[in-house]
Amino acid sequence: MAKSHVVVGLTAWVAAAPFLHLPPTSPAYLGLAVAGSLLPDIDHPQSWIGRRARPVSTMVAATLGHRGVTHSALAVAALVALLMHAGYRHGVVCALAVGYASHLAADMLTPRGLPLAWPLRKTWSLPLCRTGSAMEPVIILALVCWTAWRMLPHIAMAARP
Repeated sequence: MAKSHVVVGLTAWVAAAPFLHLPPTSPAYLGLAVAGSLLPDIDHPQSWIGRRARPVSTMVAATLGHRGVTHSALAVAALVALLMHAGYRHGVVCALAVGYASHLAADMLTPRGLPLAWPLRKTWSLPLCRTGSAMEPVIILALVCWTAWRMLPHIAMAARP
């Protein structure tokens, strides 16, 4: 469901960026939020990112399984800590983390839920729709409309001479 995760990641970035004092329409930050929104599925060799990082995704899937550690709060914290330690700028860290967290939030809307407190086995969910159900495109369309509405003033301002 890469397309859905991309939309959720973009929406999350547009919503979060003003609170982080970062530009919501920056192409670089939007791209990083999209990358972050796809990253948790590195644990699934058939996912969009898994197919592109096949040796890594196959190894992660074989050792950790799908919707395990990569779908937990620990993964978000580790990503932030690793990037900060490596000296990445605040905006880069925030955009990747927001995108990553958006993926987890979207997956929590399914009945399967997520092990947010991994390695504990308890899963957390707010089961609003099943992956691939008729409700998914309705939710995605609503997010696209909201995101476009929020971005229009920024785009219009950037288009002014």
